[in-house]
Amino acid sequence: MTTLPGPDGKQRCRWSTAAPEFPHYHDTEWGFPVIDDRRLFEKLSLEGFQSGLSWRTILNKRENFRAAFRDFDIEKIARFTARDVARLLKDEGIIRHRGKIEAVINNAQRAIELVEREGSLAAFLWRYEPKKPAKPQTATTCAESIALSKDLKKQGWRFVGPTTMFAFMQAMGLINDHVEDCVIRARVEKARKNFKRPG
Repeated sequence: MTTLPGPDGKQRCRWSTAAPEFPHYHDTEWGFPVIDDRRLFEKLSLEGFQSGLSWRTILNKRENFRAAFRDFDIEKIARFTARDVARLLKDEGIIRHRGKIEAVINNAQRAIELVEREGSLAAFLWRYEPKKPAKPQTATTCAESIALSKDLKKQGWRFVGPTTMFAFMQAMGLINDHVEDCVIRARVEKARKNFKRPG
């Protein structure tokens, strides 16, 4: 069974009932298209932190991450120093993983370079929107997430593997991965239809 009833009795993606934090995230964020560079960078960063962990862990700490990383302001993070890394390694509100913390700082610097070339992060990322997505929630990667991962790695980004990029695409609306019977699927489809792609 791919769906379960939510609090209103309507069917939703099965995973949305797995934790108290999930229904609101599932109904209001997951899959809805995003064009804002700050939000896109935040999600790229948080997906990197999630690597090897559960999304619930990250979602519960999201406000702490926002505070620690200056609300994911790319310009501010790009200027972080070794002192900031030391501060973040002591911050119990986030995941204290040196490699992932340093990756966010590095990726902010790479993001600035990318924006100079492409005009915006959104313009670059939305080029990888799959033309023919797989049946919802049957894949963990796709040709486009593999290509995006490869392209970002070539530009020096870190913690941007194909599975991480696929999860990013699902969350940011590049794919509507709500299952067919999910009540939110039609809302996401409408939002995607009305969404003006950047570039």
